[in-house]
Amino acid sequence: MKCLFSFLVIVLFNLFAVQVYSQTNNDTILLISGEQFTTTITDTAKGVVSYKNPKAGKKDKTVENERIFSVRNSKGEILYYKFDSLAGNDLTIDEMRYYIKGEQDAQKGFKARGAFWCSVAIGAASGATGNFLCPIPPFGFTALSGLGTVRIDHASVSNLDYLKHDTYIMGFEKTARVKRRTKSMIGGGIGLVGGLGIFWGILKPTNNEIIK
Repeated sequence: MKCLFSFLVIVLFNLFAVQVYSQTNNDTILLISGEQFTTTITDTAKGVVSYKNPKAGKKDKTVENERIFSVRNSKGEILYYKFDSLAGNDLTIDEMRYYIKGEQDAQKGFKARGAFWCSVAIGAASGATGNFLCPIPPFGFTALSGLGTVRIDHASVSNLDYLKHDTYIMGFEKTARVKRRTKSMIGGGIGLVGGLGIFWGILKPTNNEIIK
């Protein structure tokens, strides 16, 4: 009886130890795009990293090695990114770290409110004309919104020392321009629908009454 009790204690202890280990040995995958997520890696063969799908019962997800900067876990950091100008990796490892920091800070802190509201106004004004060419101005603005300089607000910078590095600014500006275009497209669509609603609901009936 005593042996059985000891055996059960050992089994329960090992199960608990495995559970704790699995919870603390998560793998953090950092992509070159700046996206970062914590998961459990299941395989690293055939040029891709396979990891557990957060949705229970679903097939493991994969990401190509070329898209990964590094993987961190309890053993340290495993670098996937390599400085190789022939492969298009023109930045050194340290430079790429700053570039990714810029992408992450822009994703968190750059709001692109100006591009959004300008696009809403342009879309609304254009839609209110009722012209079949009315989608052109708002989506033309979207195409242009990615141009021009990006003002980096210090409040959106996680560490002001990063601004001393050109590659950080490059990463910030690249992501900020993408957000500008995305917000402009959303704003233009909202404004266009609103403007068309005004035309068909208010302006067109009014014009018909004037003609009569």
